[in-house]
Amino acid sequence: MALRWLMRKLDHVTLRDKSYGFLFEPGPPDEVVSIDCETTGLDPSRDEIISVAAIKIRGDRILASETFQAVARPRVAIAAAAIKVHGLREIDVCNARPMIEIIPDLLHFIGGRPLLGYYVDFDIAMLNNDVAELLGIHLPNPRIEVSGLYYERKYGDAPPGTQIDLTFANILRDLNLPLFNQHDAFSDALMTAMIYVNLKDYAARDVRIARPRIKPSSDYHGM
Repeated sequence: MALRWLMRKLDHVTLRDKSYGFLFEPGPPDEVVSIDCETTGLDPSRDEIISVAAIKIRGDRILASETFQAVARPRVAIAAAAIKVHGLREIDVCNARPMIEIIPDLLHFIGGRPLLGYYVDFDIAMLNNDVAELLGIHLPNPRIEVSGLYYERKYGDAPPGTQIDLTFANILRDLNLPLFNQHDAFSDALMTAMIYVNLKDYAARDVRIARPRIKPSSDYHGM
C-alpha cells in the first residue's frame, strides 16, 4: 500500500500532459467505475486490449446511461485460446481504432473514480501499457476487487480448512444474480457492477453469505 502511494506521488510529478491531472483528483462522492477488458492473451508484457467497457456506479445505482464501450485494433495477433474465450477475431477488430487513440476518451470517462473489477489488477495492468505510452504514468485510481468483497462476506469468519470458491459464476449464484454472456467486456462489467452493489448492501446490513454446513464423517472406526 505504501509503495502504491509513493508511485502515485511520483507519477503525479512525472505526468507528461498536465491536462490529465484530474486523474489524481478524487472522483465524485460515492462513485466508482466497473471496468473489464478482453485481450489478445493473458500476458500484460506482450498482449493488448481488443475490447474495453466501463460503467459508472453511484451509491447503490448502476448508471446504465453512463457507460463506455470500445473495440480496439491490436498490434499483435489474437491468440487462438483467447478467441475461444471471447470470440473476437482479427476480422472483428481490423477496422477499429488502436487502443492508444481510445485511452484519452476512457480516461476522461473514468476520471479519478476508483476502478472496480473481478481480478481488476489484470485489467489495470493491461490498461497501464497504453496509459504509460501516452502519459508516462500508471493509472493512479484506487482499486476495488469484488472477489475480495465477496470473500469477506462469505469466508471472512470461516474456520481453517474451509473450501473456498471465488469463481465468477459461483459469486453470481450465491447472490442470486443472472449470468449474462460471460467474457463480453460490457456484460462482465455490468455483472461486476451488480455484484458490487449487492455486496455493498450486504456489508451495510452486516449480512453474511451462507456456507454449506460441513457434514460430520459417517465413517465408522470402531472394532
